[in-house]
Amino acid sequence: MAQPLYALVIGASSGLGLEISNYLLEEGYVVYGASRGESPTEHDNYSDMECDVRDESSVEALFDAIAEETDGLHMVVNCAGIFDVAPMIETESEVFADHLHTHVLGAFHILKYLHPLLIEGETHVIHLNSLAAKRGYAGLSAFSASKFALTGLLQSVREEWRAKGVRFSTLVPSAVDTPLWDEVEEVERDQMIDVDEFLHVFDMVVKAPPHLEFPELIVAHKTGGKAF
Repeated sequence: MAQPLYALVIGASSGLGLEISNYLLEEGYVVYGASRGESPTEHDNYSDMECDVRDESSVEALFDAIAEETDGLHMVVNCAGIFDVAPMIETESEVFADHLHTHVLGAFHILKYLHPLLIEGETHVIHLNSLAAKRGYAGLSAFSASKFALTGLLQSVREEWRAKGVRFSTLVPSAVDTPLWDEVEEVERDQMIDVDEFLHVFDMVVKAPPHLEFPELIVAHKTGGKAF
Protein backbone atom coordinates (compact mmCIF):
# COMPACT_ATOMS: atom_id res chain seq x y z
CA MET A 1 0.00 0.00 0.00
CA ALA A 2 1.36 3.40 -1.00
CA GLN A 3 2.35 5.78 1.79
CA PRO A 4 0.08 8.82 2.10
CA LEU A 5 1.19 12.18 0.79
CA TYR A 6 0.80 15.08 3.23
CA ALA A 7 0.00 18.63 2.14
CA LEU A 8 -0.51 21.88 4.02
CA VAL A 9 -2.62 24.61 2.44
CA ILE A 10 -2.48 28.05 4.06
CA GLY A 11 -5.54 30.22 3.47
CA ALA A 12 -7.73 27.18 2.90
CA SER A 13 -11.11 28.49 4.01
CA SER A 14 -12.07 30.37 0.83
CA GLY A 15 -11.06 31.34 -2.69
CA LEU A 16 -8.18 29.57 -4.37
CA GLY A 17 -7.03 28.04 -1.10
CA LEU A 18 -10.36 26.28 -0.75
CA GLU A 19 -10.28 25.11 -4.37
CA ILE A 20 -6.70 23.86 -4.06
CA SER A 21 -7.51 21.97 -0.87
CA ASN A 22 -10.38 20.17 -2.56
CA TYR A 23 -8.22 19.43 -5.61
CA LEU A 24 -5.49 17.87 -3.45
CA LEU A 25 -8.04 15.76 -1.59
CA GLU A 26 -9.31 14.44 -4.92
CA GLU A 27 -5.71 13.59 -5.81
CA GLY A 28 -5.41 11.48 -2.67
CA TYR A 29 -3.45 13.79 -0.38
CA VAL A 30 -3.95 14.08 3.35
CA VAL A 31 -4.58 17.82 3.65
CA TYR A 32 -4.09 20.16 6.57
CA GLY A 33 -6.04 23.33 5.83
CA ALA A 34 -5.01 26.37 7.84
CA SER A 35 -6.74 29.75 7.95
CA ARG A 36 -8.19 32.32 10.30
CA GLY A 37 -11.73 31.22 9.49
CA GLU A 38 -13.47 27.88 9.39
CA SER A 39 -13.36 25.92 6.14
CA PRO A 40 -16.52 24.40 4.60
CA THR A 41 -14.51 21.36 3.47
CA GLU A 42 -15.59 18.05 4.98
CA HIS A 43 -13.47 15.02 4.14
CA ASP A 44 -11.95 12.11 6.06
CA ASN A 45 -8.47 13.19 4.96
CA TYR A 46 -8.94 16.87 5.79
CA SER A 47 -7.98 18.60 9.04
CA ASP A 48 -9.28 22.13 9.54
CA MET A 49 -6.76 24.09 11.58
CA GLU A 50 -6.91 27.66 12.85
CA CYS A 51 -3.86 29.83 12.14
CA ASP A 52 -3.06 33.50 11.74
CA VAL A 53 0.15 33.70 9.71
CA ARG A 54 0.87 37.19 11.10
CA ASP A 55 1.25 35.69 14.58
CA GLU A 56 4.47 33.69 14.98
CA SER A 57 3.17 31.71 17.95
CA SER A 58 0.09 30.71 15.95
CA VAL A 59 2.24 29.41 13.10
CA GLU A 60 4.55 27.58 15.50
CA ALA A 61 1.53 25.89 17.12
CA LEU A 62 0.24 24.87 13.69
CA PHE A 63 3.44 23.08 12.75
CA ASP A 64 3.74 21.52 16.20
CA ALA A 65 0.26 20.01 15.74
CA ILE A 66 1.12 18.70 12.27
CA ALA A 67 4.38 17.21 13.57
CA GLU A 68 2.37 15.07 15.99
CA GLU A 69 0.81 13.30 12.99
CA THR A 70 3.56 13.19 10.36
CA ASP A 71 7.33 13.51 10.14
CA GLY A 72 7.23 15.50 6.93
CA LEU A 73 5.18 17.47 4.44
CA HIS A 74 5.32 16.62 0.75
CA MET A 75 3.68 19.87 -0.30
CA VAL A 76 3.01 23.29 1.19
CA VAL A 77 0.79 25.77 -0.66
CA ASN A 78 0.60 29.33 0.66
CA CYS A 79 -2.55 31.10 -0.51
CA ALA A 80 -2.96 33.43 2.48
CA GLY A 81 -3.59 36.95 1.35
CA ILE A 82 -5.45 40.22 1.70
CA PHE A 83 -6.30 42.77 -0.94
CA ASP A 84 -7.14 46.46 -0.58
CA VAL A 85 -7.81 48.84 -3.46
CA ALA A 86 -7.20 52.50 -2.69
CA PRO A 87 -4.99 55.39 -3.82
CA MET A 88 -1.75 55.52 -1.85
CA ILE A 89 -2.63 58.79 -0.10
CA GLU A 90 -5.92 57.26 1.09
CA THR A 91 -4.29 54.06 2.37
CA GLU A 92 -4.07 53.87 6.15
CA SER A 93 -0.70 52.92 7.62
CA GLU A 94 -2.37 50.02 9.44
CA VAL A 95 -3.68 48.66 6.14
CA PHE A 96 -0.27 48.97 4.50
CA ALA A 97 1.39 47.22 7.43
CA ASP A 98 -1.22 44.45 7.42
CA HIS A 99 -0.36 43.64 3.80
CA LEU A 100 3.32 43.33 4.74
CA HIS A 101 2.55 41.28 7.84
CA THR A 102 0.28 38.90 5.93
CA HIS A 103 2.20 38.43 2.69
CA VAL A 104 5.82 38.80 3.83
CA LEU A 105 6.10 38.22 7.58
CA GLY A 106 3.46 35.49 7.28
CA ALA A 107 5.44 33.68 4.57
CA PHE A 108 8.59 34.07 6.68
CA HIS A 109 6.83 32.43 9.64
CA ILE A 110 5.58 29.56 7.48
CA LEU A 111 8.99 28.84 5.98
CA LYS A 112 10.77 29.15 9.33
CA TYR A 113 8.59 26.54 11.06
CA LEU A 114 8.27 24.33 7.98
CA HIS A 115 12.01 23.63 8.05
CA PRO A 116 11.88 20.66 10.49
CA LEU A 117 9.18 19.02 8.35
CA LEU A 118 11.03 19.28 5.05
CA ILE A 119 11.52 15.99 3.22
CA GLU A 120 14.85 16.20 1.42
CA GLY A 121 14.44 15.78 -2.32
CA GLU A 122 10.63 15.74 -2.08
CA THR A 123 8.98 18.74 -0.44
CA HIS A 124 7.39 21.11 -2.95
CA VAL A 125 6.81 24.65 -1.67
CA ILE A 126 4.25 26.53 -3.76
CA HIS A 127 3.32 30.17 -3.27
CA LEU A 128 0.62 32.17 -4.99
CA ASN A 129 1.96 35.56 -5.95
CA SER A 130 0.53 38.09 -8.42
CA LEU A 131 1.28 40.13 -11.51
CA ALA A 132 1.35 42.99 -9.01
CA ALA A 133 4.72 41.54 -7.93
CA LYS A 134 6.05 42.29 -11.42
CA ARG A 135 4.86 45.89 -11.79
CA GLY A 136 3.05 48.48 -9.73
CA TYR A 137 -0.62 49.21 -10.38
CA ALA A 138 -2.50 52.36 -9.44
CA GLY A 139 -4.57 51.71 -6.35
CA LEU A 140 -2.49 48.72 -5.26
CA SER A 141 0.46 50.31 -3.46
CA ALA A 142 0.14 48.16 -0.34
CA PHE A 143 -0.56 44.96 -2.27
CA SER A 144 2.21 45.48 -4.83
CA ALA A 145 4.82 46.45 -2.23
CA SER A 146 4.12 43.31 -0.20
CA LYS A 147 4.15 41.06 -3.26
CA PHE A 148 7.47 42.48 -4.51
CA ALA A 149 8.93 41.78 -1.05
CA LEU A 150 7.55 38.23 -1.08
CA THR A 151 9.45 37.57 -4.30
CA GLY A 152 12.75 38.52 -2.66
CA LEU A 153 12.08 36.34 0.37
CA LEU A 154 11.26 33.28 -1.75
CA GLN A 155 14.30 33.71 -3.96
CA SER A 156 16.58 33.89 -0.91
CA VAL A 157 15.13 30.83 0.84
CA ARG A 158 15.15 28.85 -2.39
CA GLU A 159 18.91 29.38 -2.62
CA GLU A 160 19.43 28.52 1.07
CA TRP A 161 17.53 25.23 0.73
CA ARG A 162 18.83 24.23 -2.68
CA ALA A 163 21.12 21.57 -1.17
CA LYS A 164 18.08 19.90 0.41
CA GLY A 165 16.47 19.32 -2.98
CA VAL A 166 13.38 21.31 -2.02
CA ARG A 167 11.34 22.49 -4.99
CA PHE A 168 10.08 26.08 -5.04
CA SER A 169 7.30 27.04 -7.42
CA THR A 170 5.63 30.43 -7.52
CA LEU A 171 2.47 30.97 -9.54
CA VAL A 172 2.06 34.53 -10.77
CA PRO A 173 -1.48 34.83 -12.12
CA SER A 174 -3.40 37.78 -13.37
CA ALA A 175 -6.75 38.22 -11.63
CA VAL A 176 -8.64 34.99 -10.94
CA ASP A 177 -12.43 35.19 -10.70
CA THR A 178 -13.13 34.25 -7.07
CA PRO A 179 -15.50 35.72 -4.45
CA LEU A 180 -12.67 38.09 -3.49
CA TRP A 181 -13.94 40.40 -6.23
CA ASP A 182 -17.57 40.49 -5.13
CA GLU A 183 -17.12 43.73 -3.19
CA VAL A 184 -14.75 45.43 -5.64
CA GLU A 185 -16.43 47.86 -8.02
CA GLU A 186 -15.65 48.47 -11.69
CA VAL A 187 -13.69 45.32 -12.47
CA GLU A 188 -13.90 43.42 -15.76
CA ARG A 189 -14.52 39.89 -14.54
CA ASP A 190 -14.94 38.57 -18.08
CA GLN A 191 -11.21 39.29 -18.52
CA MET A 192 -10.20 37.24 -15.49
CA ILE A 193 -8.94 33.67 -15.33
CA ASP A 194 -11.65 31.36 -14.05
CA VAL A 195 -10.98 28.89 -11.25
CA ASP A 196 -11.01 25.81 -13.49
CA GLU A 197 -8.42 27.40 -15.76
CA PHE A 198 -6.21 28.17 -12.78
CA LEU A 199 -6.55 24.61 -11.48
CA HIS A 200 -5.54 23.33 -14.92
CA VAL A 201 -2.20 25.11 -14.47
CA PHE A 202 -1.90 24.07 -10.82
CA ASP A 203 -2.44 20.44 -11.82
CA MET A 204 0.43 20.72 -14.28
CA VAL A 205 2.72 22.13 -11.58
CA VAL A 206 1.79 19.41 -9.07
CA LYS A 207 2.25 16.56 -11.56
CA ALA A 208 5.43 17.82 -13.20
CA PRO A 209 8.46 15.50 -13.03
CA PRO A 210 10.11 15.69 -9.59
CA HIS A 211 13.23 17.42 -10.88
CA LEU A 212 11.22 20.37 -12.24
CA GLU A 213 10.22 23.51 -10.39
CA PHE A 214 8.59 26.73 -11.54
CA PRO A 215 10.30 29.66 -9.78
CA GLU A 216 8.07 32.17 -11.55
CA LEU A 217 5.19 30.87 -13.65
CA ILE A 218 3.19 33.74 -15.10
CA VAL A 219 -0.41 32.86 -15.95
CA ALA A 220 -2.43 35.55 -17.70
CA HIS A 221 -5.70 36.03 -19.56
CA LYS A 222 -5.03 36.56 -23.25
CA THR A 223 -6.67 40.00 -23.14
CA GLY A 224 -3.60 41.29 -21.37
CA GLY A 225 -3.58 39.80 -17.92
CA LYS A 226 -4.64 42.69 -15.74
CA ALA A 227 -3.88 42.39 -12.04
CA PHE A 228 -7.43 43.64 -11.40
